Amino acid sequence: MKKIYVLHENNEWTVHLQHRLEELQLPFEMWHLDEGVLDLSGEPPQGVFYNRISASSHTRDHRFAPEFTEAVLAWLECHGRTVVNGSRALRLELSKANQYMALNHAGIATPKTLAAVGKKQIMEAAERLNMTPFITKHNRAGKGQGVFLFESIEALRVYVEGPNFDAPVDGITLVQQYIQANEPHIIRHEFINGKFLYGVKVDTSEGFELCPADACSIEDMFCPTDADTAKPKAKFEILSDYRPEFIDKYEAFLAANNVQVAGIEAIQDAQGNSYAYDVNTNTNYNFDAEAIAGTFAMLELAKYLGVTLADI
Repeated sequence: MKKIYVLHENNEWTVHLQHRLEELQLPFEMWHLDEGVLDLSGEPPQGVFYNRISASSHTRDHRFAPEFTEAVLAWLECHGRTVVNGSRALRLELSKANQYMALNHAGIATPKTLAAVGKKQIMEAAERLNMTPFITKHNRAGKGQGVFLFESIEALRVYVEGPNFDAPVDGITLVQQYIQANEPHIIRHEFINGKFLYGVKVDTSEGFELCPADACSIEDMFCPTDADTAKPKAKFEILSDYRPEFIDKYEAFLAANNVQVAGIEAIQDAQGNSYAYDVNTNTNYNFDAEAIAGTFAMLELAKYLGVTLADI
């Protein structure tokens, strides 16, 4: 029997999708790819294979889940199976440098960024960037891992040479232009089947950890700094009547890179220029924000997977 196969490494991030697949009475099977054995001479089962492997898997002690998943995807694609978010999507998920090059190729602006390997080279990159303030981030990361704001080169030197330096798992540190927004928020643009679903405004006043999943935001769903308001401000807010002109470029970018499900995060500077800075092909959704808006991305995703299964 044909099934929907969900390739993942984090049970907390798949439970909502499981519930929606069950609600729609769709046949499915979960493949947890933290470890396993793959017979490359064998043949995959028939079905739709949805890849949800995250760049932050190493933070959950699943260090080699992406590498194993890459082997599984190669196996599936070799046999012509229907894969949602296949090997190209995985490459983008695991490398922001790869993302930026693909975004730029599609005519989408990104912050000026230098990639560096080595502590001395991180300092050199900051000097060549010649912008203050600036940020650093890990090339392979998630939930804002390794993101720090620096007001000066000397502040970076103290961090890089000190005991709290956070080494990236792939060795690549990005030194990046800091985009100063008029208000402390970014917009995350969600896509299913390569088509725009909605934009969600994410309050960044408390820092850079922007994962919208319920498991990531239980402790900080509301911003406590809004003391003057009678009602607490939601950290995640789905925008109504929102479809900026650059959405067409985002959709074309996803189509060109064979990505069907993604969240693209962008920030707008004081002059109104928008910069995309993260492509998340393991996108999650915030239930509280969706309940207010009356739209549910996991349900739409499950429907999409069901239609895709019916078409093979």
